[in-house]
Amino acid sequence: MNLQKLFTMQQQLDAFIEETQQITKDVFREKGLALLVELGELANETRCFKFWSTKGPSERSVILEEFVDSIHFLLSLGIMKGFDDLKEWPISNRDGDLTDLFIQTEGAVLNFILKPERAQYEEAWILYGALANALDFTAEDIVRAYVSKNEKNYERQRNGY
Repeated sequence: MNLQKLFTMQQQLDAFIEETQQITKDVFREKGLALLVELGELANETRCFKFWSTKGPSERSVILEEFVDSIHFLLSLGIMKGFDDLKEWPISNRDGDLTDLFIQTEGAVLNFILKPERAQYEEAWILYGALANALDFTAEDIVRAYVSKNEKNYERQRNGY
């Protein structure tokens, strides 16, 4: 999947937020923590780790929206470090059930936050791709949901979110 459209959209949204919120400091760590929180929210909606509960996962649309919330921050962090030249979503097989993939993704994101280099960034993308595959999200699903959430994020900024 080509990422350039998403990077462009995210760069425009980031600029709008920075202007609207008058952000003048480096917010890489804040965005990194936000990505980790969004990943946790995604895991929570899948309920994959809740062995004590018989309640099933949230609706697919809710899980997809949480997934693209993460993608917003992953794109934004890449832009901040100059990795927005990543053209294609890097793909590589990763083994494990959904719980394993969440743990691996959390580790990859944390590694990138602590050592923001291209290899760590691409590994985070690879693991998000593995999550997307495990959740049965297509590239079209992700792009459509990203565009929708991107519009919602602009609206939130306009309304004092």
